[in-house]
Amino acid sequence: MQLHNFFRSGTSHRLRIALNLKGLAYDYVAVDLRKNEHQGAPFKNLNPQGLVPALVDGDLVLTQSVAIIEWLEERYPTPALLPADTEDRAHVRALAAIVGCDIHPVNNKRILDTLRATFGADDAAINHWCGTWISEGFDAYEALLATDTRRLGFSFGNTPTIADAYLIPQIESARRFKVDLGRWPRIMAVDAHCGALEAFRQAAPMAQPDAS
Repeated sequence: MQLHNFFRSGTSHRLRIALNLKGLAYDYVAVDLRKNEHQGAPFKNLNPQGLVPALVDGDLVLTQSVAIIEWLEERYPTPALLPADTEDRAHVRALAAIVGCDIHPVNNKRILDTLRATFGADDAAINHWCGTWISEGFDAYEALLATDTRRLGFSFGNTPTIADAYLIPQIESARRFKVDLGRWPRIMAVDAHCGALEAFRQAAPMAQPDAS
């Protein structure tokens, strides 16, 4: 498999975590968003939307991290990143969706570039924008963690799930946008728990070959 991705992309980061947790080897193909390589013909031939990541497996080209992670879960079911119980699976998917649907999309590169170019947002305004949506989402995530009496270390249960694969990159992004994370102690505890695992450490942005 080839993973076409950018070291600092949250969607790329979550997919690297999922691949590592599954124990799947892949070739790392850097797509430098800073140089707009995602908008060039070579990458758009893989993904006409021009968004990272893209996963290539033989003749198969997969796009959209949500779909790719679900494909990985179906194609390589062990170790599972979703619980067996139907209701529990819905809960884990809901946690992931807080990040994947409600936080990340309004804070990604093309949104921030538009805020800068069209509305004249400076770094302080960008940090405020991102912090607003991160905080709103993390407040809800923290509340859901607080009500789960069966949780042991991770976002759900005692093993990593797709919820953790989504959450950890968003925490990394929150740090980059100077969000004070101290108000979410349960989220920070999950971050520490995940950080003890090699799968998460190897997926971190600064551990990637194109990191700078």
